Amino acid sequence: MTDPAKPATAAREYLRFLAWAAVVAVAVGAVGWWPTRRLAGDGGGPALIAGCLVGFLSSALGGLPIALIRDRAPVSRLLASMGAMVVRLLAAVVLGAAFLLSGEFARIPLLLWIAGSYAALLGVDAWYALRSAQAGR
Repeated sequence: MTDPAKPATAAREYLRFLAWAAVVAVAVGAVGWWPTRRLAGDGGGPALIAGCLVGFLSSALGGLPIALIRDRAPVSRLLASMGAMVVRLLAAVVLGAAFLLSGEFARIPLLLWIAGSYAALLGVDAWYALRSAQAGR
C-alpha cells in the first residue's frame, strides 16, 4: 500500500526546488544587471532577463523527471536523473534558439546569460537530485 503523504512531499520538494531556482536566477540577474547595461547598452538588460528566464525554465523542466519518479527503485531514480539532464539541456537549447531567432534581444548578452544562469542553476539542480535520491532510500 502506498503512503498518501509521499505525493504531497514530492510536490512540496519540487516547489521548494523551484523557489530556490527562482532565487538563484534573480540573484544572477541582479549581480549582472549593471555590468551588462554598462557593456551592452540598453539592449543588454532585456537580454539578461531573457537569458536568466531560459536558465530558470530549463531548470524547472529538468526537475520534472526527478519529481515524477521520486519514490521508485534506485535504477528508476538514476534514469530520471539522467533524463533530467537531457531535458534541461534540450529545453535550454530550444528556448535559447527561440529567443535568439526572435531578433528581439542582443545576441551576445543573451547567449552569455543563458550560459551563466544555466551554470549557476546546476548547483540547485544537483542539490535537488541528491536530496530526492536520499529521500527515496
